[in-house]
Amino acid sequence: MAGMIPRQFIDDLLARADIVELIDSRVPLKKAGKNYQACCPFHTEKSPSFSVSQDKQFYHCFGCGEHGNAISFLMEFDRLEFPDAIEELASHYNMEVPREQNNQSPAQLKQQQQVHQQKQDDYELMEKISRFYQQQLKVATDKDSAIDYLKGRGLSGEVVKRFGIGYISDAWDGMMNHFAKNPQTTQQLVDLGMAIPGDKNRPYDRFRGRIQFPIRDKRGRVIGFGGRVLGDGTPKYLNSPETRIYHKGHELYGLFEAKQANKQLSRLVVVEGYMDVVALAQHGVDYAVASLGTSTTPEQCQTLFRTVKEVICCYDGDRAGRDAAWRAMENALPLINDGTSLKFVFLPDGEDPDSLIREKGQQAFEEILDNATPLSVFLFDHLSLQVNMSTLEGKSKMIELFQPYLNKLPDSTLKDSILTELANKFARGNEKRLDELRKKNNQNNKASTVKKQSKITPLRLAIALLLEHPHIISALPDITILQQLDMPGIPLLNRLLVLCKQNSEINSAQLIEHFRGTTEGSQLTKLMCLQHHVEPENAESMFIDVIESFLNKFIEQRTEQLLAKEHASGLSKNEKQELHALLSA
Repeated sequence: MAGMIPRQFIDDLLARADIVELIDSRVPLKKAGKNYQACCPFHTEKSPSFSVSQDKQFYHCFGCGEHGNAISFLMEFDRLEFPDAIEELASHYNMEVPREQNNQSPAQLKQQQQVHQQKQDDYELMEKISRFYQQQLKVATDKDSAIDYLKGRGLSGEVVKRFGIGYISDAWDGMMNHFAKNPQTTQQLVDLGMAIPGDKNRPYDRFRGRIQFPIRDKRGRVIGFGGRVLGDGTPKYLNSPETRIYHKGHELYGLFEAKQANKQLSRLVVVEGYMDVVALAQHGVDYAVASLGTSTTPEQCQTLFRTVKEVICCYDGDRAGRDAAWRAMENALPLINDGTSLKFVFLPDGEDPDSLIREKGQQAFEEILDNATPLSVFLFDHLSLQVNMSTLEGKSKMIELFQPYLNKLPDSTLKDSILTELANKFARGNEKRLDELRKKNNQNNKASTVKKQSKITPLRLAIALLLEHPHIISALPDITILQQLDMPGIPLLNRLLVLCKQNSEINSAQLIEHFRGTTEGSQLTKLMCLQHHVEPENAESMFIDVIESFLNKFIEQRTEQLLAKEHASGLSKNEKQELHALLSA
C-alpha cells in the first residue's frame, strides 16, 4: 500500500503538517529555547528529554532514542501502519489521499487496491449497522424491554448516545433483511462476523435479542460489537469474532470514548465488561476501558501505557479475577518504569464496578481507586501464598520465585525498592543469592546507561548539516562534483544533494521520508540527531569547508590513479594534461 501513495503527495502533506501542533494535541509541549520539549511518550522519565523541532519538523528523545517526523510519530504513538498514518494525517488537513500505479504487476496492484477498498467498505458497512442498531432502540416493536433494561441499569439517554448503544430484536434475520441486498454484501456480513452461515446458503444474524455495544478502534471506526442478552438467555455476552478489521487482543473497549471525554487522560481503569465501562461513565468515571473478554494482552498493555502513566486493574475478588490481574501484571511488567504506575482493586463478592458505583457514588469509588494496591504489594502478597514464610527454605524459595519477574521489570527505582524489600525480609540465610540478584541488576543498570555517540566524521557532519539545513545546497554551484569520489557514504550524500536540488523548499522531514524503510533511512535518522554543535548561522560555511575537503580527497585519489597508470603503462595526451592540472592545483 505504501507504494501506491504518490511521493509528491507525501511531500506535500509533510510540508503542510506542523509537527508541534500534532504532537502537542497528544503530548503537551513546552517551549524550550528554539524547540519544544516534554517527557517522552515512548518511555517513562522524570525530566523531559523529548525534543520537537519546528524548523526541522522532527522529534527526538535523548533518553530512549526515538525519533522521526509527523508520520513516524503517528505510527509509533497511535500504533498505525504507514498507510493509516498517512490517512490520519491527511484527514487532519482535509486532504484526500490519492493512489497511483507503481512498478508492481497489474495483478499485484489490483489485489492491493481491492484490499484497501475492501477495508474502507468494511468500516462503512459496520458504521451503518451501528446506526441501524441505534435506530432499532427507538423503533423496534419490542424496544420497550431494551429501554427498560438500560434505564434499570441507571443509564441516561446522553450516555447511551455517547457510546452508540443500540438494540436488535430476537429475530433470525432482522439485520440481514436490512443489509443483505445482494450476494456480495451477504458474504461481507459473514466475513465481518455479523452473520453466521446457515443451511441452504442462507446466513442469519449473529446478534439477536441483544443490547448492542459498538467497539471502536483508535480512530473511532466501528470494527465489531458486543451484545448483551435480555433475559436469561446464553451466552450472557456475545462478542464479534476475529475478522480482517477486528483483532480483539489489540483493542480496548471504551478507549476512544475516554479520549473524547478527556483531552488529557491521566489514568485508565481496566474493567471486565462493556456495561462496567458505560456505568462508570454514567457516574462521572469516564476513563474506564474493557479488554474485550481476554486477559489484558501485551499489545493492550502497550496501548494503555502509551496513553496514560497510571493504570488501575479493577477486577472481581474471586479466583478468576485475581488470575486475570496476575496475567495482566505479567504482560505489563516490561513496560513499568519510573513514573509508570500499575495498581489493582479487587471488589467484594457479589459486587462489580457498575453495582459499586451506583451504591456508593463517584467520590467513594474514586477513593477506592486512589487506595488501590500497588504492583509491588500485589506481587509480594501473591507469591507469599506459595511458600511457608516461617522457614528458611520458604524464604529462599521466595527469592527464587521473584527472580523471573525482576528479570522482566526494567531498571527503575521500583525495581531497586523491591530488591531492598527482599533483602529486608529475607536476607538472613540468603545473603549470597540476594547479592547475586543485586549484582545482576547493577550490571543491567550499567549496560543500559552506556550510550554510544556516533563519531563525527567529515562525511557524517556534511550529511547532518544538509539534513538540518537543506537550503545550503544553494551554496554549491555544481552538485555533481563529488560523483567520481570513491569513498564510503558519498553516494548517499549525492542522493541527498540531488533531492535538495530538485526541491529548493524541501525540509528535513521530507528528506528523511524519502528513505523510509531503507538501511540508509535508519542511518539518516541517527545522523539527524548527531550533536555536532555547529550553530545554524555557521552551517553553510562549515558545509562548504567539508565539501572542499572531499574535493581535495578526490584530487589526491585521481592524482594517485594517474601516477600509477603512468608508471605502469603510460598516459594519453588528455590524461597527461589532467595530471599536470592536478599537480599544479
